[in-house]
Amino acid sequence: MELMCVRFVRQNFLRSLPTNSQAFILKSLRWYCVGRGELQKCCRPTPCLESVHGSRSIRVFGKKNKTCQPSRELTSPNQCLNARTSLNTFGSHRLKGNFNIVSTVTLPKQFFHTSGRLQALPAPLLWLVLKPIQKLLAIILGRSLRKWWIALPPNKQQLLRETAWRRRWHLAAGAAGLLVVMAIFLLTHLDESPVTGRTRLLVFSRENFLELANLTAEQHMEEFKDIIISPKDPRHQVVERVVQHLAERNQDIAEISTVPWSVHVVDSPTMNAFVLPNGKVFIFTGMLEAVADIHQLTFILGHEMAHALIGHSAEQASMSHVVDFLSLILLTAIWAVCPRDSLAALGHWIQGKLVQFMFDRPYSRKLEAEADQVGLQLAAKACADVRAGPVFWQQMEISDQLRGESTVPEWLSTHPSHRNRVNQLDRLIPQALELRASCDCPALPATDPRAVFSESVRQLLNSVKERESAEKAKEKEGKLSIASGGGGIFLPLPHAPSPLAPGPPGQLGGVLSPTPVLSQALPSK
Repeated sequence: MELMCVRFVRQNFLRSLPTNSQAFILKSLRWYCVGRGELQKCCRPTPCLESVHGSRSIRVFGKKNKTCQPSRELTSPNQCLNARTSLNTFGSHRLKGNFNIVSTVTLPKQFFHTSGRLQALPAPLLWLVLKPIQKLLAIILGRSLRKWWIALPPNKQQLLRETAWRRRWHLAAGAAGLLVVMAIFLLTHLDESPVTGRTRLLVFSRENFLELANLTAEQHMEEFKDIIISPKDPRHQVVERVVQHLAERNQDIAEISTVPWSVHVVDSPTMNAFVLPNGKVFIFTGMLEAVADIHQLTFILGHEMAHALIGHSAEQASMSHVVDFLSLILLTAIWAVCPRDSLAALGHWIQGKLVQFMFDRPYSRKLEAEADQVGLQLAAKACADVRAGPVFWQQMEISDQLRGESTVPEWLSTHPSHRNRVNQLDRLIPQALELRASCDCPALPATDPRAVFSESVRQLLNSVKERESAEKAKEKEGKLSIASGGGGIFLPLPHAPSPLAPGPPGQLGGVLSPTPVLSQALPSK
């Protein structure tokens, strides 16, 4: 590139310039090359460049017929650095006939040091940091506009209104242009979801979230370092085996085959499990105690792995980023229009709740439903009994009722209700069974676990009703005996514990120990 620049300047400009201008142009070319840090590119031997070791000089030879003198090869890196950063004095000769150009420029000796490349923060993390700052700036801007408008005299306010009305078409054109720019931005950031093929908005790339996932994994490892069970623990080995089996049976999905999956079991009663985009699986022992068998565990881990392979975290952050950007405009308008700060703060709170209930939580429920669908497919290809998936959510529904937890309406939650999840999975079971059969999996038992669970629950409820009826009858007999002056007082029997209460591993609906899970073997092909 330097050679082409020198030839172009020499053939087109140098011949018509004075001697001092020629020297200045050659000096600028040299320092441009060195200033860009391209020392290796500038210093490699070229047909028209010669670096003289020890004399700290560079000579440029050329003729009218564009032939070049042979160059001398550099033998030392310091030679190259000295040749580019410390140049000696040249004289200049006028261009007449066939001759060689020998130009020398005097420059001070300098040495350049390039520092290491700084690692930028992941875009999602940077957005999380800037998000509250953006809201604060919107509030300040809106409040400043309101104070400025109130401070204006009435005649100037009227003048501004008339000016805005006269230029209403210009303002409308500007707003339309902004909408077009936003539409182009959204259309150029559309992506296809893996497995399901759903079109979605993806502002943040998967690579950005992998960097953020590494930071998050380090934080979780530091947080749970004292309660992570040993890899030699049977519970860890079961979970690791299930995860490896799911990954091996779904190698056709690139997002699974290219991720190094690793398992971390946390000794905590919390019923939770999650998988980071970088393949770090975290599951709590409370979740292991909540599942009834290996098939339910396979479905739960498949659900969490589906979140990671589809990239739901990046998708949800992208949607939230766009919604927050649009809400900043509304937030600025609220603080600019409301006459008092108290009303503006109330409008700000209402606007935040509307964004949550109209965009954030419905979108989160949609992603959870998609993870159930994809997790069921992953479990089917891993030869698990997919009919156990709806049973797990039925167990969770009964467990919540036994613990007395209040039922939150679905529109207030980030997850679908247990009942809706059961209904959705029941609709997907036939398709999942066909997929399982196409993967050369062993035949399933004829008994459907959903029917077994429903029948067991029905029998238990009937037995509870019978016991309650018997207790009421004995209480009534006791009261009659006391009223008739009988010889003894018959006290009512104490309430027996409910058959659905948490109990030993064999009891239905209770919190199950990991023993049934460990006693099961993964189905083989």
